[in-house]
Amino acid sequence: MTTRAKLTLYSALATALTTLCLTPLVKPSSWYAAALVQIAAVAAVGAGLRRLALSRALVVPLQLLAALYLLTLITVTSSMTAAVLPGPRAIDAIGTLLADGTTTIQQYSIPAPASDGLQLILVGSVTLIAVVVDALTVTFRRAAAAGLPLLALYSVGTGLAGSGLSWFWFLLAAGGYLLLLFAEGQDRLSRWGRVFHGTDRPGARTVSHNGQLVGLLALVCALVLPVFLPHGNLGLIGNGSGTSGSDGSIGRITSLNPVVALSANLNRPDNVEMFRYSTDASNASQMYLRINALDSFDGVEWKISDQRLADVPTPLPAVEGLGRNVPVTPVRTTVRITDNLSTQWLPMPYPADTVSVPGRWQYEADTRTLVAGDGQQTNGLQYQVDSLDIEPSPAQLRSAGEAPADFAQKYLELPQGLPSVVAETARSVTAGKTNAYDKAVALQTWFNSSEFHYSLKVAPATGSDAVVRFLRDKTGFCVHFAATMAAMARTLGIPARVAIGFAPGSDEGNNTYVVHSQDYHAWPELYFPGSGWLRFEPTPSRGIAPSYSQEQAAPAPSATAAEPTTAPAQGASAAPSASSSCDPQQRRAGDCADRSTAVAHSAGPAPWWLSRQTLISCAVALVALALLATPMLWRARLRRRRIGTGRHLPGGPAVGLTDQQVLAAWEELIDTAWDLGIPPDEARTPRRAAQRISEAGRLDEAATAAAGRVALAIEQVLYAREAQPQTSLGGDVRAASAGLRASAGRRGRARAVLLPPSSARLRWRLQDRLAAGREALARMITRCTEPVRALLRRRDR
Repeated sequence: MTTRAKLTLYSALATALTTLCLTPLVKPSSWYAAALVQIAAVAAVGAGLRRLALSRALVVPLQLLAALYLLTLITVTSSMTAAVLPGPRAIDAIGTLLADGTTTIQQYSIPAPASDGLQLILVGSVTLIAVVVDALTVTFRRAAAAGLPLLALYSVGTGLAGSGLSWFWFLLAAGGYLLLLFAEGQDRLSRWGRVFHGTDRPGARTVSHNGQLVGLLALVCALVLPVFLPHGNLGLIGNGSGTSGSDGSIGRITSLNPVVALSANLNRPDNVEMFRYSTDASNASQMYLRINALDSFDGVEWKISDQRLADVPTPLPAVEGLGRNVPVTPVRTTVRITDNLSTQWLPMPYPADTVSVPGRWQYEADTRTLVAGDGQQTNGLQYQVDSLDIEPSPAQLRSAGEAPADFAQKYLELPQGLPSVVAETARSVTAGKTNAYDKAVALQTWFNSSEFHYSLKVAPATGSDAVVRFLRDKTGFCVHFAATMAAMARTLGIPARVAIGFAPGSDEGNNTYVVHSQDYHAWPELYFPGSGWLRFEPTPSRGIAPSYSQEQAAPAPSATAAEPTTAPAQGASAAPSASSSCDPQQRRAGDCADRSTAVAHSAGPAPWWLSRQTLISCAVALVALALLATPMLWRARLRRRRIGTGRHLPGGPAVGLTDQQVLAAWEELIDTAWDLGIPPDEARTPRRAAQRISEAGRLDEAATAAAGRVALAIEQVLYAREAQPQTSLGGDVRAASAGLRASAGRRGRARAVLLPPSSARLRWRLQDRLAAGREALARMITRCTEPVRALLRRRDR
C-alpha cells in the first residue's frame, strides 16, 4: 500500500472514530451508518482526484462538491429531478429538513430523537470535517493540523453529551489521531533511508517506534492523571447556570428550557426515581414540588423572563399577594434527590418560607425559586424546606379584587397577533361567569371533560400556533393544557403563568413519597389578590386538582367513566384511604399496578463507591496499572522459562543442553545486565561482551568465571563444528546475575524489576507479528483484487 493510500485510510479512520462521540446526542444512532458512508465517499473521491494529478486547489472543491451531491442523493432523493439531478425542489427539501433539525435541537434535550432534519445536520457536519481532515492530511501533507477539526468535532460531542463517557470518546479520538500521525511519521522517516545505531535493527524503525511509544505514553497519561488530580471548574465552556453575583445583577437563565427537560423525561422508556420526600402536610398526596415558572409569553413559546438574582434570605420574603384572612398551614418537607435529577433549580413546595440546602444558591423573587450558583446541580442533594399550604375558600376567591396595575401589566401581556380563536374560546367556555375565580374553575372543568385526550405523541411546543392547534385537535400532554389555560386566562384578565415541576409521587407510607421521571408535570398558576399565586389542574388523568378549585368543577354531562375528571365522586373523600396502596393521582391515571411494581423494585441512591464516576475512574486506573505492570510480568515469566528448574537449563543433574537452551542462557545473562544498566553491544563477540559485563558490573572472580563459561558455551554453539555437550548453565547464569544485582544498588535493582529495559524485546516481538500480519493481509488483498486489476489492464489495452 502506498503512503498516500495509508494517509487516506487513516484520515478516514480518525474521522470515523472521533464521530463516535456524537452518538450519545441522538437516539437511535442509525445516522452513524450514513456518516460512515459519507466519510468513505470523501476518502474515495479524494484518492481518485489525486490520482488524476489535479491541482491541489481543485481537489478540495471537487471533493466537497461530490460529498454534497451524495448527501443530497441520500437525504432528498424523492425531490431530485429523475431521482439523480438536484434542482429547486431538492434545495427546498434540504431547507425544510434543516429547519426541522433546528427545531428539534431547540425543543429536545439530549438524547434527542433522530429526526430526518437532525440526522442531516449531523451527517453534513461530519462530512465537512471529513473533507477538511482529508485535505490537510493527504492533499497538503499537514497531518498535525488535522487535529484541529477533529478537536472541534470532539469538543462539540463531549461538551453537549456530558462527562459520563468522555474518557472513552477521548481514547477513540486520540487513538485515531495518533494513527494518523504515525502513518505520516513513517512516511517522513522512510525518505531518510536506513540509519544504523550499533545494532542490526534499522535506525529508521527505532526512531519511528520511539515516537509511537511517546505518543502512547502521552495518551495513557492523559487518561490516568485526571483520576488522581483535583478537579476544578476552569470555565472553558461555562457552567451554564446563568446566575449572577451577590449584587443582584440581572442574569438570564438559559442553560436548559425546563419544557425540554419535562418532555424528555416523560418520554423516557424507563421510569427512574428522581427524588423522594417526607412531609408533615395533612394533604401530602396533593402536594406538588415546583422548580420554576414560565412567566413570559411572546407568541413563540412560554419562557422564563429575565430574572434578578440575589443571595438567599432567611426566611424568604413574605408571599406576594397573600392576605391575613386566608388560612395557611406551615409544612415541613425533607427532600433527597438521586443522581437521575440534574437541574439548576431546586424542587420545592410552593410557596417556600425557609430553605436549608448545602452549596451556593441564589434567590429569584418573582417566581420564588432557588437557582444554583457556581455551576452546581441538584444531583445527590438532601435539604429541608418549610413552606405554606394556602387554603382560601371559594368565597374569598370570588371576592378577590383587581391585581395592581404594574403587576397585571406583566402577567396579562399577550403577544401581538395572537389568533382570536384563543380569546373567543375562553369567552365561550366562561360564558355566564362574572368573576375571575368562576372563570378559572370553568376553564379547568372544560379541559378535564371528555373532549380532551392526553397524549405524549404531540410535539412539546407552547407558542401561539401550538395553542391554536391544541384547541383544534384537543390532544396533548400537560405542557399543552397548562400553556393553553394560562393564555386563555390572560385573555380573560386573570394574571397567569405556567409552572414546571413534579406531581405527587408514589406513597410509601408514613408521609414519604417517591417521585419518578414520569411525574414531571406542568400546570397553570393564576393570581388572586389576597391569596397570591394558586395552582390549577387542567390536565385530565394527571395530577390532583386542589380542593379550592373543586366546588364547581363537576364533570360535564358528556363525560364517561373512561375519561376521569378532577371532581370526586358523590360522597367520596378527597383524601386517600388508609388502606389504599396507591394515591389518588395514580388511581386517576390508572397505573397503580405499574407504579407499585416500580416502587417495589426501587432503591435509594447508590453509595458513593458504587457511583458511575467512581467505577469508571477505578476501571481506568486498573487498566493503566495493568499496562504499566505488563513489562514487569512479562520479564519475570521469561526469566522463569529461561532458568527454570529442570525445564530449560537444569542446574543440578548432568543432562545435555540443546542449542536453544544455551542461547536462552546467554540471552538471560545479556538481558539481566541490560536491566541493571549495562545495555547490550551486539558488535562484540560473546567473550568480549562477557568481559565488558564483568568490568562494568564489577563482578567478583566467581561471578566473572560464571559469565565466561556462559560466553564460551554460546561461542561453541555459534562457531564450533562440533560443540562439546553442556551439562549445566543455570547455576552460572544465576551466579553472574547475583553479582550484577549486588553491585547495582537498591535503585538499580528496583528499576530492573519494575521497569526492565529488556522488555523492549516484547515490543519488538509484537511489532514483528503486526508487520507479518500486515504483510499477510496485503498479500491476501492482492490475491483477491488481482482478477479485477487484470480485467482493468485488459480493458486499458
